[in-house]
Amino acid sequence: MDIDIDHLRGWVGRSMTAKDTVDGRRTAALAATLDLDSAPGNGDYLPPLWHWLGFLPCDRASDLGDDGHPHRGGFLPPVPLPRRMWAGSQFEFHRPLQVGTAAERISTVRSVDLKAGRSGALVFVRIEHALQDASGPLLTEWHDIVYREPAAPGSSPPPAKPAPDNAVWTWNIEPDPVLLFRYSALTFNGHRIHYDRRYAMDVEGYPGLIVHGPLQATLLLELLRREQPDATVTAFSFRALRPVFDTGPITVCGQPGDEGAVQLWITDADGAMAMEATATIV
Repeated sequence: MDIDIDHLRGWVGRSMTAKDTVDGRRTAALAATLDLDSAPGNGDYLPPLWHWLGFLPCDRASDLGDDGHPHRGGFLPPVPLPRRMWAGSQFEFHRPLQVGTAAERISTVRSVDLKAGRSGALVFVRIEHALQDASGPLLTEWHDIVYREPAAPGSSPPPAKPAPDNAVWTWNIEPDPVLLFRYSALTFNGHRIHYDRRYAMDVEGYPGLIVHGPLQATLLLELLRREQPDATVTAFSFRALRPVFDTGPITVCGQPGDEGAVQLWITDADGAMAMEATATIV
């Protein structure tokens, strides 16, 4: 497939602003979805990554593509590759946002790059999200999106990276369709790979529903929050290594290290490492 990367790079620098207030009703819904004992209420600090409950796109139904995402060519470049995945993110946490406090997120396209992968062409789009309230910056996120070609008939999944065997903390999760649907609803994510099994398998060629990358990242920091409740996360980064499906259980793992560094990862149902992450805590 011919990809005009120079045309796509014309989107670099485009920006959009979203304003929102993450309230206690939404935090209670996420806590229930994750089967947590309690939820932060109005005035409490929002846990890391729970800001994904807010600043959500509200595109009209007529503005959505076949995959459930908004048509490309608006804020995001019109990449002509059909499969879209959240490849990873990096965060700097400046201050925690309080539940019930108004804030805004300024999103900017920072780069668009074309690469060759083992399965064909890949286009990486990097977005910077700057979150702030009336008192100043709250967090900065660099969000990496990857677009790829359709799966070739009979193609094999990417080679597995062995998971570490030194986890100190573990949390076993069954990523069933109800969990995936509720998280999609909470984040107003229309991407059909997360809740439409026929589309995920027959159109995009996956063996089942895909577990959201942000959901996996949230589970990693929830494990850290459970094991180190008094710690403050100052930085976090994660990278998706292979898709996770609803076809079997996953294990959320953690290993504390020196100087506030914590290694976190997710092991999929086949025992392979599906996501790796690092958190810095004080």
